[in-house]
Amino acid sequence: MARGVSGVAGNPADQFATGPALTHASATEALAAGLARIAGGARGVDCAPLKQFDSSALAVLLAWQRAANARGAALEIVNLPAGLASLAQAYGVDTLLSARHLRSVDTERSPS
Repeated sequence: MARGVSGVAGNPADQFATGPALTHASATEALAAGLARIAGGARGVDCAPLKQFDSSALAVLLAWQRAANARGAALEIVNLPAGLASLAQAYGVDTLLSARHLRSVDTERSPS
């Protein structure tokens, strides 16, 4: 399996997980692997393993989301790391990502 994508335990046909890194160096491979999973019917991606990322991760997530939408399905993105959510906000693409992962990020924040 590609470095940037792996199966999610429990229901591997419906979901997949990112690998621990999704950077410029691994984006092309991760993109292709995720697109293959989406073409096979995957409807969710878990970002919990993601520890190292850059803006390429946002491009990959958005491309996966577009591919799912083209198939008539929404891609559920969960466990988005707070740093990646912050990067999405800085680039102004946070509104393009699903509401569920934004709530997941909110629950990770410390109360003020």
